[in-house]
Amino acid sequence: MPIVEHTSLPSFGDLRRHGHTVLTTQEAQRQDIRALHVGLLNMMPDAAFQVTEQQFMRLVGSSNHIAQFYVHCFTVPGLPRSEATQAYIDAHYEDLASIYVDGLDALIITGANVANPRLDLEPFYQPLAEVIGWAAENVTSTLCSCLSTHALMKVLHGIDRVPLPRKQWGVYSHRVVAPTHPLLRDINTRFDVPHSRYNAVLRKHFVTAGLQILIESDEAGVHAAVSDDGFRRVYFQGHPEYDTNSLLKEYKREVLRYFHGERDLPPCPEHYISAEAEAIITSYLDAAHAAHANGRPLPDFPEAEVTPLLDNTWRDTARAIFDNWLGLVYQLTNLDRRLPFMDGIDPTNPLQALRR
Repeated sequence: MPIVEHTSLPSFGDLRRHGHTVLTTQEAQRQDIRALHVGLLNMMPDAAFQVTEQQFMRLVGSSNHIAQFYVHCFTVPGLPRSEATQAYIDAHYEDLASIYVDGLDALIITGANVANPRLDLEPFYQPLAEVIGWAAENVTSTLCSCLSTHALMKVLHGIDRVPLPRKQWGVYSHRVVAPTHPLLRDINTRFDVPHSRYNAVLRKHFVTAGLQILIESDEAGVHAAVSDDGFRRVYFQGHPEYDTNSLLKEYKREVLRYFHGERDLPPCPEHYISAEAEAIITSYLDAAHAAHANGRPLPDFPEAEVTPLLDNTWRDTARAIFDNWLGLVYQLTNLDRRLPFMDGIDPTNPLQALRR
C-alpha cells in the first residue's frame, strides 16, 4: 500500500519522481480504510473448477498483508455442470443478483472450455456479456484470464480470436514493454508465464482495439494489455495463476486420452519439463505402450516422481502484478463498493489522479 507524505522529508519527493505512489495527508484522509470486495467469476470446467478458485484466491490473499479481502465467488448460466459441482455452487457460491445489488471493487473472470468455433455461439456468452456490461459501469477494474480475454475482445471490440497452427502450451519467456505503467511497478523486466490455448488474440488486434500492450513474448505473443483508459480492464492471455504442476496435470490428462484412443500422442509442454523429468516420462510412455499393445492395464503416470523436478518461474511476478493491481483499486475505489471510484476520479482516465 502507498506511504503518506506526512512530513517535509525530501525522500517523499524522490520516491514520487521515481514512480512510487506517495499520498499527501489530504489524500490519505480521504481514503477511508476498509476491506476490498473482489469478485471471482469462475467459468472453468468441473475438473478445474475448485483448483482455479483456489489459485486466484491465493494470488489475491498473498498480494498484500495489510489490506483485508472479501472474495465473492459466483458463476453464470450456460456452463455444463455435474450434479456434484452444481451442488458445490449452490452451497458456496453467491448468486449473480446479489453481486449486482451489493457491488464489487474489483472483478476477476476466469477462462472456460468451449465447444463452438465462435464464442458468441456459446450458451454462456450472453450472460457473460451482461456481467461485462455491468462491470463497465460499476466495478473499478476487471481482470480477465485467457478465454475471458478473448470473450471481452469479442463483446467490446467485435474482434474474433484466431486459431493457432498448434496449441500454445508451455512456459514462455516474456518481457515488459510498458515499464512505466503502475501495474508493472517493481517487477522483473523478463519473466516466465504459462500458456495453454488453441487460439489467440494477436498483437495487431490489441492495437486495432486501442489497447495498451504491457507484456509480450517472442514465442507466445501478447500476454497482458489494458483498456484505453489504462486500468478499467486488464487482459491476460496466459495463466499466471497456475500452480507449478498445473501443466503436468494437463499433460497427464492428454496422455491418458491418447491411450484411450481419443487423440494423438501429445508433446510435452514447451520449456517446462527438465531433462531428468523427461527421462522419467519417456520411460513411462515406453512401459505404457508395451502394456497397451499387450492388453495389460496401464502403469500409473509418474506424477509424484516428476513434480519435484519442476520449476516455478512465474509465481513471484504474478503476485507482484496482483499486488499492484489491487493496490491501485484500493486507492481509486469508492468507500461505497457499489460505486467504482472516489469523487473526483475521471473514469476515462483513472490513473491520472495518481500521477504527479
